[in-house]
Amino acid sequence: MVSTVTSKVPSLKSATVLLAVFTVSTIGVLPAVAGPKRLAHVQVSQVTPPPRGWVEFCLRHSSECDDLATAPRDVLLSTKAWLDLVHVNRWVNETIKPLTDLEHWGVVERWSYPDDGHGDCEDYVLLKRRMLILSGWPREALLVTVVRDKEDKGHAVLTVATDRGDFVLDNQNTDILLWSETGYHFIKRQSQSNPNVWVSLDDPQPVMATASSR
Repeated sequence: MVSTVTSKVPSLKSATVLLAVFTVSTIGVLPAVAGPKRLAHVQVSQVTPPPRGWVEFCLRHSSECDDLATAPRDVLLSTKAWLDLVHVNRWVNETIKPLTDLEHWGVVERWSYPDDGHGDCEDYVLLKRRMLILSGWPREALLVTVVRDKEDKGHAVLTVATDRGDFVLDNQNTDILLWSETGYHFIKRQSQSNPNVWVSLDDPQPVMATASSR
């Protein structure tokens, strides 16, 4: 089914070209270095089970879930790197239209690339992650993350680990914010050393069973 409708979304090559034509003046300036380290980087706790959606995604996309251990890497957040993040976040948010998994696939939870132009929060995350990796960004710095949003609902975002802190790409926000400025409650995310190993974040509240469609 997906293969018959993928033309609704521009190719990644086309998207890269479109993003490259944005000017610095339309984006803003590089964010300042955060204050205390505890506010710049979310604290990692212990290994925890990955979301079911990620496990099933890997069964369908085994080549993209290489579990070879690698060294954690933070990105040096240069002006160019910041512009890359803003471009990708904005393009995906404006291109993909929100649709719940139940409406889309007839199931409560299914993580997938939004190749037909529709998806929910984790699908936005997967596309942003893929675009950045194909642009040369290290996988170790691009971490799928589960949070509770401001309405205490399950939600997925992309955390980008940088030398200036952990920044969040979110389909609910055009702006890219430091994790501690989002107002979200961070639950767990991928390990920087292995995408199939997930770690809980320094937060005692329980994990939501699924991520919301928003």
